Amino acid sequence: MNVSFAEDMRRIDARAVSDYGLPAVALMENAGRRSAEEAAAMVGGAADKVFAVFAGGGNNGGDAFAAARHLMNMGARVKMFFTGTEERLGEAARAMYDALRAMGVEIRPLASDRDWDRLRVSLRFADAVVDGILGTGTRGELRAEAVRLIEEINAAGKPVMAIDLPSGVEADTGRIAAVAVRAQRTLALGLPKVGHLIGQGANAAGKLLVDDIGIPHALLDGEELRQSLITRETAAKLLPVRARDAHKGTCGRILVLAGSIGMTGAAALAAQAALRIGAGLVTLAVPERIYPVLAAKMTEAMVVPVPDEGTGRFGGLKALESALALAAQADAVLIGPGLGRAAETSEFVRLFAADVKAPLVMDADAIYAFRSHLGDLRDLPQVPILTPHLGEFAGLLGKNTDEVAADLLHEAREAAHAHQAVFVVKSACTIVVYPDGDAFFTTVGNAGMATAGAGDVLAGTIAGLMRQMESGMTPLVGVYAHGRAGDLAYEAHGNGLVAGDILGRLPKALGELANIPV
Repeated sequence: MNVSFAEDMRRIDARAVSDYGLPAVALMENAGRRSAEEAAAMVGGAADKVFAVFAGGGNNGGDAFAAARHLMNMGARVKMFFTGTEERLGEAARAMYDALRAMGVEIRPLASDRDWDRLRVSLRFADAVVDGILGTGTRGELRAEAVRLIEEINAAGKPVMAIDLPSGVEADTGRIAAVAVRAQRTLALGLPKVGHLIGQGANAAGKLLVDDIGIPHALLDGEELRQSLITRETAAKLLPVRARDAHKGTCGRILVLAGSIGMTGAAALAAQAALRIGAGLVTLAVPERIYPVLAAKMTEAMVVPVPDEGTGRFGGLKALESALALAAQADAVLIGPGLGRAAETSEFVRLFAADVKAPLVMDADAIYAFRSHLGDLRDLPQVPILTPHLGEFAGLLGKNTDEVAADLLHEAREAAHAHQAVFVVKSACTIVVYPDGDAFFTTVGNAGMATAGAGDVLAGTIAGLMRQMESGMTPLVGVYAHGRAGDLAYEAHGNGLVAGDILGRLPKALGELANIPV
């Protein structure tokens, strides 16, 4: 499924009218009906329930008028509030307004103190709220009246169904300038918007639902849209069926360069993830001082000591020569988990990356190594895959986290193109962005995965898939499998899950993609 910007959706709506002859009022009617159905489902049915419905002056308000009418037809009582003016309503929205008036519904303004008093009373006795105030047109700071209204809705503590987008959320970025409606569920119309998935909007949206509202799928599936969801179906199509005569050599020889004193766990998790996702042979190269720890801990991976002159970290010519010799025999290389940030280690990373020819995944401290050498990424012999969390991504670009988070997709696209790298940015929704601008949003994962080591498991998962499928697509399958394993772990452990719980469920997540019971 594609993901749209606000302008994309406006263009699609216009083409549905111009190219297919679909009246705008018909699409609005469908949007209102589906919004009413979801609002009712949120509270166990509409009959004898009270809904406070809020409409703005745009098309989002027209959807809200239509939703109110359908809720009444379902047996609900509706308290209708309107923040716009009748004269400025578009043709379709005006039709929905008039139909509601003809049903005898009082459409209440918010002009006087008495109006606001009535609003608070209505919210107090409402079973649920339908938000159709602002929609996708929000940009920058909100008017004082909108801020006041949103604060009243949030303070009421009632379940909210947002039509298309919670009011106050910017559709293209997920940014919230002042305040936004906190929805229990959001019904995206046509396509999900970027702002549903990243930034603060991901938290405001609650449970995200999507409905085509009758728009022809030829428009919704258009190739001109450069961002899409990573669904189970997407990942399954990319993952080939393993041949019956496969052997460990054909399933991938993966080299993992990881670990330093005090950070042996990251190395172990990354190597084990590569194995659990199906790699045939994994070699874990570690500084020789910590070799005994990892050799004792790892059973299935081959642990190899790299000369470290007693420092317990990567660095120096001997270590570089040893690592490159190992990389020459590998189908793919992961470098970064638990390396540390010593100057000699960072230099080692840059020299290694500049010489290695195999597909390269860089995580954590390997990404840090390029903070003051960002231009060197473009000159690497391969297109590397970088897996930063939001803070690491911001640090790499020399920006603060808030600055990057304010328009994450744009920042990731700019970085991927400028530095010819694939970026897998871990935030509220992990995104994968390619140098050509194609972007993908994960549909799995949860807040419980905000735990130490989860990123090491992701990096190992992506690297472990490198020989099993077309290497450029491994971030998509890796991100999906990792997120799905995290969801399985969350079912068992909730917010108490640890990285090992994700690791242990990778085979089941992979099996689901292949329709193999695990």
